Amino acid sequence: MIEWKNILRGMAMGASDVIPGVSGGTLALILGIYYRLLSAISLLFSRQWKQQLGFLIPLGVGMGAAILSLAHLLEWLLAEHPQPTFFFFFGLILGTIPFILYKVNYKTNFKKNHYVILLLAAVIVLLSGLFQGDEETAVIATGSAGSFAILFFSGWLASTAMILPGISGSFVLVIIGVYQTVINALTELNLPVLFTFGVGVLVGIAIMSKLLRYMLHAHTVGTYAVITGLLVGSLYVIFPGLNDGVIAFVVSLVTFVTGLGLALFLGRIDRTRAV
Repeated sequence: MIEWKNILRGMAMGASDVIPGVSGGTLALILGIYYRLLSAISLLFSRQWKQQLGFLIPLGVGMGAAILSLAHLLEWLLAEHPQPTFFFFFGLILGTIPFILYKVNYKTNFKKNHYVILLLAAVIVLLSGLFQGDEETAVIATGSAGSFAILFFSGWLASTAMILPGISGSFVLVIIGVYQTVINALTELNLPVLFTFGVGVLVGIAIMSKLLRYMLHAHTVGTYAVITGLLVGSLYVIFPGLNDGVIAFVVSLVTFVTGLGLALFLGRIDRTRAV
């Protein structure tokens, strides 16, 4: 049976996956379908695959529609108004951290080793930001085998982040340095780029969904400590600086507060659902 309401859920998740700083996995948690999503993806590669289509197909349609419709807008915002746009992302990331800590009840469950794990994860992301790829030299420009290999593994890593609560697949692409490349490919329908990246996404989801499902069940607190650390470290990576004048600063402040408020609002919805 086709679950048509999943089209709207998919649109929400697709929109979040395009924006660096919002995790599709986090939205799936808030919408109450996260663990079912992991289960459906895992069973898709088993004899029970037909039973999962009614759940996954409308979800995929919604995600695809949202990604394609938002790609043009984000490309324009990043080109014309990068500082306010990244401050919006910054607010989203900052506002997601309390949500993740709430999900794991960190005040009770976090031990010393979990704080160490959190710190190490934050440092790893911070260091990756210091060596962040240069979007001005898009990896696709050469069309070499090495470039497409980078795209394939970028899709693999991004897909892992897409289904992991708290980590944005788009943010992973920002760190690697291929975010603008993928957005351009979406707006221009660059099929070789999209196919290579898409295959990486599918392979990554097929393999990593089973591992993530196991980790979130067997090592829940440690996994969420890693997620929190990745988010904390990402604040440094995505911070755009303040160098565009007073008007841009005011606009950036507004977009930051908007992003922060949106993330806190979504987290509040989840808490309400849990009560």
